[in-house]
Amino acid sequence: MENIILSLQTVATLEVMIVIVLSSAYGMLVGCIPGLSATMATALLVPITFYLSPVAAIASIISASAMAIFSGDIPGTLLRIPGTPASAAYMEEANAFTRRGEPETALGTGLWFSALGGIFGTVVLVLVAPLLASIALQFSSYEYFWLGCLGLLCATLVSNGPPIKSFAALMFGLLVSTVGMNNAAGVPRFTFSSYELYSGIDVVSALVGVFAVAEVMRAMTAPDAPAAPRRRFGSILGKQWALTLRYKKQMLRGNLVGVMIGALPGAGADMAAWVAYATSKRFSRTPEKFGTGHSEGLVEASSANNSALAGGWVPSLLFGIPGDTITAIAIGVLYMKGLNPGPTLFTENADSLYSLYWVFLIANIIMIPLGLLMIRSTTYVLRVPRWTIMSTVLLCSAVGAYAVSNSLFSIVVVAAFGAIGYALDKYGYSVAAFVLGLVMGPMVEQNLVTSLIKSGGDVTPFFTRPTSVVLAFLTIAALLVPSLLRLLRNRRRVAV
Repeated sequence: MENIILSLQTVATLEVMIVIVLSSAYGMLVGCIPGLSATMATALLVPITFYLSPVAAIASIISASAMAIFSGDIPGTLLRIPGTPASAAYMEEANAFTRRGEPETALGTGLWFSALGGIFGTVVLVLVAPLLASIALQFSSYEYFWLGCLGLLCATLVSNGPPIKSFAALMFGLLVSTVGMNNAAGVPRFTFSSYELYSGIDVVSALVGVFAVAEVMRAMTAPDAPAAPRRRFGSILGKQWALTLRYKKQMLRGNLVGVMIGALPGAGADMAAWVAYATSKRFSRTPEKFGTGHSEGLVEASSANNSALAGGWVPSLLFGIPGDTITAIAIGVLYMKGLNPGPTLFTENADSLYSLYWVFLIANIIMIPLGLLMIRSTTYVLRVPRWTIMSTVLLCSAVGAYAVSNSLFSIVVVAAFGAIGYALDKYGYSVAAFVLGLVMGPMVEQNLVTSLIKSGGDVTPFFTRPTSVVLAFLTIAALLVPSLLRLLRNRRRVAV
């Protein structure tokens, strides 16, 4: 109770409340603009968090990402152009409401059930994370090594596209994470006699490049979005209570799907929305209505995308394993602010942790009034010229990277990783897997070296400790099972 009161006092400060409101408005605006993702919005905030208190810094990430995930529904509904990848899952369904002259129904559904899904995910985070933390306190470096490997492999399994390309992107991210002298031996690796690389690749600059500059490069090659027609919206939330009562089972199922998928490394809100919409259609009594402007699929998918955000924080806070690209960025901010992810965070910084729970709750509550305001003003936002937005993003990326490190080399890193992120996406390689490899590489290497030092070079403890052998089995299974299943399918095809 003492921690709850202290955390509420921390969140109720003027700095944190202003940060929540401004970050929420910023995330709502960025998500509404086609081509700008929630991850990009989060990446651009990282340099600003350098000047904020720890709770305010994380509050900005949480608030902006939650708003951007919902706000991506607005251009998808009105223009048939998804604002974020998560909204692409049910874009056709939402746009069918617009063609029928009822866009406010689809937008209200997205807003209302996204907020409820975010609150549900927050409750699960509050209840589940401390229980798992008590178990994780028993983990040693052996278990953390296998857990890191399992998280990396899961990221390749759930990524979109061919698994081999996801695995290649993951290995490339791990390779980049080894640059510099930040290793047990203190030996320069892949520095090419450049003193700037001795300290390794700055993760903040790399993430800003991969997500922000790469978005600018993609926008340069994409056609401009059509102008949004001027339109007067009717009652946006008028039908939502009736839909809540009618589809309460679908809402609960979407919330659960979102939390479970969000907890998988590399999955995130995008995959949660696709799986929830497909699940809704699979179990619906009227699947023929899907795609014609039917609320059932929207309810379940909207419930899933924001509950997945909170679910992604479970492995991030407990083990430092990102649930998605947004929490990968957040982990970097946590380390920068001295809030090292792990089970000790629940004991040594309990008041800061409870503050994050309050921020989640507040952000999802204020999503409703801010969402209503954004929907009403959406015609003006969608008419802003793209070149104005992209030039601003590029300028913020360069200035932000320089502000964090006071080095011109950081701007070079931002530009280089922007090109890398653009190339990975263009040729079908998983950007999420690359980022997870970059962020988690040092953790996996550190726990491997620490374990070998403790055992004197003996690898048997990796396979003899009870928890370690279970995690080792799961990791090896995650590596081999997909290949074995593919081999069996090919044999059956040949036999037929």
